[in-house]
Amino acid sequence: MAARLTLPEGRIALSTSSVYPLGIVDGFAMAERLGYDGVEVMVWTDPVSQEAGALRKLMDHYGIPIVSIHAPTLLLTQRIWGPEPWPKVDNSVALAEEVGAETVVVHPPFRWQREYAAEFVEGIAERNERTGVRIAVENMFPWRARGREMQAYLPGWDPVDLGYEHVTLDLSHTATAGSDAMGMVEALGDRLAHLHLADGSGSFKDEHLVPGRGHQPCAQVLESLAGRGYTGDVVLEVGTRKLSRAQRELDLAEALAFARLHFAAPFPTG
Repeated sequence: MAARLTLPEGRIALSTSSVYPLGIVDGFAMAERLGYDGVEVMVWTDPVSQEAGALRKLMDHYGIPIVSIHAPTLLLTQRIWGPEPWPKVDNSVALAEEVGAETVVVHPPFRWQREYAAEFVEGIAERNERTGVRIAVENMFPWRARGREMQAYLPGWDPVDLGYEHVTLDLSHTATAGSDAMGMVEALGDRLAHLHLADGSGSFKDEHLVPGRGHQPCAQVLESLAGRGYTGDVVLEVGTRKLSRAQRELDLAEALAFARLHFAAPFPTG
């Protein structure tokens, strides 16, 4: 008799960063064409990514939801919504509320943002208390160059011991950091609210490979989450910047097929 499988409630979505340097509209079009369950909007220089009305029109046109907003807390988005860090988080939460997204992904502060870093853990906790949106802090990695390692993030790049209520686990970042991804899944437990699915070979570069092309336990992480009844979303965040449109579509189709295959668990017996 064929084995029975349970499929989790969590959706499999496409990050709009996966179609960069194309824009937000291309991200929605690709997600709809390939059969993704939704999109994560990376707030970027594309003005559509910052405007709730425009995003709602895209949701209506393509018939797919926005599951999450990625705040502009990357090094390359420091000037979006002004130079101060907290407005970036607050504007992202407001945007998520307006478009019906359940999660806002934020990076920890850079070490030169000392005042922001000093109040970051408490500030995120306070904002989680007053909004229905989950603010999920993402794991990062140390920066390395010429044999030296620099701690670029405060209070740290590893969220496991920092007490955040919600965490985003990025499997390309675990590769770059040399972290034990399955160990982090176990340690985070129910605090793991959001997954960025990608792969990495262990290079010092943040590679964001199609899952299955690197050395991270992408399949095991998905199967483990499915088995424990994970209800968060799985977001494909894959680098396609140097690819043609046709090859980009093939890679993102392969990434979705991988996620669909492994985000399942044997049906419990007894």
